[in-house]
Amino acid sequence: MGAVTSTIAARLAFFPPSPPSYGVGTDEESGRLYLTEIGRRDDVDLHRLKTRRGQEIVAVYLRHSAATATLLYSHGNAADLGQMLDLFIELSVHLRVNLMGYDYSGYGHSTGKPSECNTYADIEAAYKCLKEHYGVKDEDLILYGQSVGSGPTLDLASQLTELRAVVLHSPILSGLRVLYPVKHTYWFDIYKNIDKIVLVNCPVLVIHGTQDEVVNFSHGKLLWELSKEKFKPLWVEGGGHCNLELYPEYIKHLKKFVTAVAKSKAKRNSPKSTIAKSEHSTKTRDGIKEQDSEGAGSENLESSKSKLNNQLEKSRRSSDRRELSRVGVEIVGKLKRKRGVYR
Repeated sequence: MGAVTSTIAARLAFFPPSPPSYGVGTDEESGRLYLTEIGRRDDVDLHRLKTRRGQEIVAVYLRHSAATATLLYSHGNAADLGQMLDLFIELSVHLRVNLMGYDYSGYGHSTGKPSECNTYADIEAAYKCLKEHYGVKDEDLILYGQSVGSGPTLDLASQLTELRAVVLHSPILSGLRVLYPVKHTYWFDIYKNIDKIVLVNCPVLVIHGTQDEVVNFSHGKLLWELSKEKFKPLWVEGGGHCNLELYPEYIKHLKKFVTAVAKSKAKRNSPKSTIAKSEHSTKTRDGIKEQDSEGAGSENLESSKSKLNNQLEKSRRSSDRRELSRVGVEIVGKLKRKRGVYR
């Protein structure tokens, strides 16, 4: 297994956009940082955040005047903040949420190198900023992880008990399972989402394309099946790995989810706490209705275990096959370090 993994990973590498797709400027009067692509805006903050592993990452915060929640977005491994900015703006406007996105170590203008452990420290730094700088409470926070970003998202979500919700967009079961359909979790595997999803105690929405050519559709189906508090998933018929945002049902379903978890929170906080009914609900679990899948998601698992601009479309399409890079290299790195091949 190790030799085969090494052979595959040897042809792969990390793919942070180079050069970064955005610039960072500093206002001479106030000292505030800003994205050069959009200039100085009162509703957009830019931060440099220190992580517990000694790196300095760049994070952007978008305000919405009527926000009812805050969304912390972890992107895929072949994009940076500049390429994600259009989507961030779309999500903030249509979902009526404040939104923070961040670049992993080694991405954009963040320092260091990308690694599994660094991404965990990166999301913790972003989370700490939301708590300390913006006063965000866990019960008002939605964690959103796309592809490899599902790793740091579920790692953090598994440690927090009062989260409002989690969104998993084209998620992975684990790094090794992207490469091989293994049935067991091995010590050298990375992003072991299959083991962490059962520790998440809030509503979970899974979004996955049925024709995903990078991360098989079965990854999203099993993660949804293993979730404690299931919300009706969105299986995008014909959707690939990097184009789901272009389907009209994407933003519609997200809006339905954000509205549902907000209502659920209000019900829980009311004197006569009851669970809101949903037209697709089948049973109640821990304060929110569990929802049935539809379309491709209606198949039983054999195992129990809108609109965006051309720049976003182009950058996402070019990254399709690159998503394997991070997981392959990291797995091989763990194997080599364990065997003393290099340090």
